[in-house]
Parts: sequence; structure tokens; C-alpha cells
Amino acid sequence: MSVRVVYTDLDGTMVGPRGSFWHTAGRELTDGPAAALLDLHRAGVALVLVSGRTYEQVVEAARIFAADGAIAELGATIGWGSGRTPHRLRGELPERYGDRTPMDVMAELGVVEELIAAHAGRLEWHAPWHTTHDSDALLRGRVDSLGVDAWLAEQGAGWLTLKDNGAIPASSRFGLHDDPAPPRVYHLMPRGISKGAAIAWDLERRGLSPDDAIAIGDSVSDLDMAPAVGRLWITANGAGVDGMTGLVAAIPNVAVTDGPMGEGWAQAVRANL
Repeated sequence: MSVRVVYTDLDGTMVGPRGSFWHTAGRELTDGPAAALLDLHRAGVALVLVSGRTYEQVVEAARIFAADGAIAELGATIGWGSGRTPHRLRGELPERYGDRTPMDVMAELGVVEELIAAHAGRLEWHAPWHTTHDSDALLRGRVDSLGVDAWLAEQGAGWLTLKDNGAIPASSRFGLHDDPAPPRVYHLMPRGISKGAAIAWDLERRGLSPDDAIAIGDSVSDLDMAPAVGRLWITANGAGVDGMTGLVAAIPNVAVTDGPMGEGWAQAVRANL
């Protein structure tokens, strides 16, 4: 396939331990991802960062990696060029709330506090990073996303959904119950907003089709990108997580890299140049 755009997740995909672009998953130094990025730019292929981070954070990363665009908060905000006039997806946020942000609406309804109370010790704010999010409530813990969605529907907030954005290392700072399973990051946000929906909107803006693009990711939320692109690559560190194997196998245009994180990212880039 002739690729004109690469849409890539950041944490656990393009960058590895502690957000480093220069370390393997085993924390050994490597210039492999940087060399692949240089080849990507020299080939004239556009790079767009797609992340759960805030828009300001993704725009800053886009400057560092010379990316052509930024998609933040799991697809809620799409920017290009200077990033000064982003486009925001509303999803299923009810029209009665007008132009208010999803976080403003959730704060008024008190739905996040009620959700955390209903899952005490298993769910909490992903502090301190949650404070600057506009379109999603950033949480961490160990819960069943489908069960939470059912709970939301019972509360009359079925327009919201809880998205799993992958595992994170446990910390003594967390207020979660002890559990051998690593905690996970979740995004509580309006249905209809996803990385895939944002990519589809961006490709239409560019006058391109899914066959002109690939995506690279590592988590369940990244699987949403598959319908929007010709090929989705999942790095080995993500594909090996419990539950991901079956999900990946069920999507025909998904491939798994041999290496984890940056090494796998470089493999996916080079396979499409």
C-alpha cells in the first residue's frame, strides 16, 4: 500500500519507558525509532500523533517530533498546522448542553464522583494529570469497562462510556486496593468520540482515503483506529496483554509487530515506506 499518513499513539507505542524515545522496553539505549522517524520524514509521509494526553501536551510533542498534526484526549480534539484552531468532536454529548465541554457537564451532574464512590478502592482520578482534561475524565484503577457502561446507562448517563487506555505501573501514591494485576488508565467520555472517528475526520479534511493511511498503537482504545485506516499495527507489548490476543485476531487489517514499544513502532514505520 502507498502510505501518505502515519497516525500513531504515543505512550507505550512510539515512546517507551517513562516516555523515552531513546530506550527499549528493557531500558537499553537505541536510535532505531529515531532513524525510522527520519526516514519517514525524508519520504514525505505525514506523521500525526494520536494520544490520550491533553491537546497542549500532544501539540508540544508534535513540535518535537516534527509531526503534521495532533489528535488528543482519545480523539476529542484534532489540530494541524500551528494547532491554534483545533476541531472538537462532540460525539453523543446531548445538544441541550450547547457548547459546554464534556468535563463541565460531568462536573455539574456529579457523575464521576458517583462512579468512583460506586467502585471504592477500584477506581480513582488519575491525579495529577486529570486536572487539565476538557473532554474526558481521566481515571485509573481496575474495573470492568462494560460493567461501568451498564451502570452509566442505569444512571441515565448512557451517552457516556468508559474507555480502557492500557496498563500503568502501580505506585504507593495510588489509593487503590492491593491487587497483583497492574492498574489501568480509563477515559470517561461521550460515546461517538474515538481515535478512529478523529482519524476519519482528519483524512476527509486532507482529501485522502483509509488506504492512504496506517495507524500504530498498543491498547484496546487503539483498536478503534482499525476501521479508519488501511492497516493498524499493534506493538508486541500491547498484543501480549490479557484479552488483547482475541480482539486483535478478530480484526482483519490488524498486524502485530515483533518488537515492543519503540522497536515495534520502527518496524511498523519501515514496513510501510
